[in-house]
Amino acid sequence: MSVPLAHVVRNDFVESVHHGSAVVLDAAGNIVWSRGDVTSHIFPRSSNKLMQGLAMVQNKLPLKDRLLALACASHSGEQIHIDGVHSILNGANLDVDSLQCPADFPLDDTVRDSLLAAGIEKSPLFMNCSGKHAAMLFTCVLNGWDTANYLDPQHPLQIACKNTLEACTGEAVNHVGVDGCGAPLMSTSLVGLARSFSQFSGPAANADQHKISDAIRSHPEYLSGTRRDDCDLMRGVPGLVAKIGAEAVYGIGLGDGRSLAIKIDDGADRARVVVAAAILKDVLGVVAQVVDQQLSLPVYGGGRQVGYVRATL
Repeated sequence: MSVPLAHVVRNDFVESVHHGSAVVLDAAGNIVWSRGDVTSHIFPRSSNKLMQGLAMVQNKLPLKDRLLALACASHSGEQIHIDGVHSILNGANLDVDSLQCPADFPLDDTVRDSLLAAGIEKSPLFMNCSGKHAAMLFTCVLNGWDTANYLDPQHPLQIACKNTLEACTGEAVNHVGVDGCGAPLMSTSLVGLARSFSQFSGPAANADQHKISDAIRSHPEYLSGTRRDDCDLMRGVPGLVAKIGAEAVYGIGLGDGRSLAIKIDDGADRARVVVAAAILKDVLGVVAQVVDQQLSLPVYGGGRQVGYVRATL
């Protein structure tokens, strides 16, 4: 049911093709453009984090601004992120040992290489979801919920996340798995994912959704990292809210309530970047330098550019 969405071209020869599906909704939630299968369920991976963050805010989480963005983050493991996770844990009177996300190295290559050079080992603190896990623990403490099993799908926190996800997407969760960080992973369709981003970014956002979108817009480097494509996009397009997910999932909402969602079948981020940029420009009419910069990614041979990755909408 998926369709070709991007070509990898080397020396004027199509070397690879990325298939996937994508959908655009208007501010009222109607499908105005789509390619591939947009109604079957997928695992949105970290694109669900805005909804998880909302569930926590609705259950007493008091974080604001940078730390609220970090609670919804897939961070790069830069020092600002590590300091922020410590701050959230300190607020809950917990330490790093309370985190149940797996030990990992930072996503950011530069930071990871510096840690390796210094002989520093993997840590749950460096794992890109540690901000979310710290916020989950803080929410549990504030509500008197058990912190030892906060990742159990039947834990009150995870039930709240499921209920919030269903409310935002307008769809029942059909499948529950385990995300890379160990948290329950709940399914929705691309239409449902786009619908949820419209709610966070558009004028109809409620007070709690608005609190999250304001934090993300003001501090995209905390949601992502200072050298990441989604951070660049949020900085370059006023009112835009974006959250990537593993395996090349992307949810984006515009300030007027229009939204899009993408899933690249083979999980290639290079296709996710160019397809999103092409949809923003050609379907949604977004005019921005950063969008133009992300329409094409270079393909190298012999140390020089010999081709490109571009969308084929």
